[in-house]
Amino acid sequence: MRRIIFFYLASFGTSLLGNSITAIALPLVVLFTTGSPLSAGVVAIAAALPAALAGLIMGSLVDKINRRTAAFLSDVISAVALLILPIIDLTIGLNLGWFIAVAILNSFGDVPGITARETMVPAIAETVRMAPSRLIGLRESLSGASMLLGPAVAGILVATFEPVTVLWVTSGLAALAALLTLVIPKHAAVLSSTHEQDPAAKPAGWSMFHGLVIIFRSPLLRALVLLGMALAVVLAATQGMVIPVHFGFQGEPQFVGFVLSALAAGLLIGGGSFAALGQRIPQRVWFFTGLVLVAVGISTIAFLGPVWSIFAGAAIVGIGGGSMTAIVGLAFIENVPDSQRGTVLGAQNALMTLVPAAGIGVASVLIELDGLSLATTVLAAIWILSAFATLLSPKLRRLGEGAAEKSLQAS
Repeated sequence: MRRIIFFYLASFGTSLLGNSITAIALPLVVLFTTGSPLSAGVVAIAAALPAALAGLIMGSLVDKINRRTAAFLSDVISAVALLILPIIDLTIGLNLGWFIAVAILNSFGDVPGITARETMVPAIAETVRMAPSRLIGLRESLSGASMLLGPAVAGILVATFEPVTVLWVTSGLAALAALLTLVIPKHAAVLSSTHEQDPAAKPAGWSMFHGLVIIFRSPLLRALVLLGMALAVVLAATQGMVIPVHFGFQGEPQFVGFVLSALAAGLLIGGGSFAALGQRIPQRVWFFTGLVLVAVGISTIAFLGPVWSIFAGAAIVGIGGGSMTAIVGLAFIENVPDSQRGTVLGAQNALMTLVPAAGIGVASVLIELDGLSLATTVLAAIWILSAFATLLSPKLRRLGEGAAEKSLQAS
């Protein structure tokens, strides 16, 4: 039983670590090859849009085949996509067209792979007789650890080798994640209670937008997804624009990486705390504590005070975000029938793929209009207003008290 947990978490962590390293190395490869920052932006957009479509399209497929198989195939796609670039570099030479083509191919591995592993949680937990809350907490801790290690490992590799050479490593990590996934027994990815068709759930079908329909018909899921999108906007804008611009203007760009590390350490603490204590404390307490902590952390960062205060704010945001994200993951398990879980999580992940670019874009416009103070004020206001709206939601105030929502049955 422990072996199944080990291989599930190892495959998840390996895949996430590879993605984290790729996020650092790939823009550098594009920049060094083309000499154009704009080209790096074009490749990022080329990756985001197909990734969102892949999440919408492939979510229903995850519900129709074994989730372990879906995760394995996704990792193979990522491994092959990342392997193409160093091979092309050694043969005919890279150009922008190759980067865009590989970004599109790789997008059909990333989001479906995340979705498949998320949908496996209830079956894995049932097989090993572990509470889903604990498994989700361990998974969120791994996310924080990957965010913490990824940039550091990427920095070492890029300093040691050519950036394009690093893609051999990331391709190998994706392949290793695929092999680790295969070691998980096939039966461990299927809930015993769902061998028979759930009479309360209609087949998801192949409609691209079916997952979005389910989310936005459900008051609880709709509120959770909108809150998650608000958090993604604020975090992406803060990490991707506000912090780099602030420390760039201060002549201290070396601190940007440390802020990301503080955030990742907070996520590790938040997820680990939920794994250890998730069953002893009501879900709504975890959730609303997370809301408040994120608000405190974002407000602390917004003042752009001494370096230590920005680090502290990032760590507080991480702790609150880690516990809150774990609760959101658990809520999706408890309120979405297993036969529709891939469709719904695929739609959620598709939305979350697009949101960070919007956050960075909004922040850049605000900074251009009136400097960093306007941007940080607006970002803090977005989260505080989102938190207040959440506190007023009856569904979220009763989080964890009920079973699956009736509205899902009608969808």
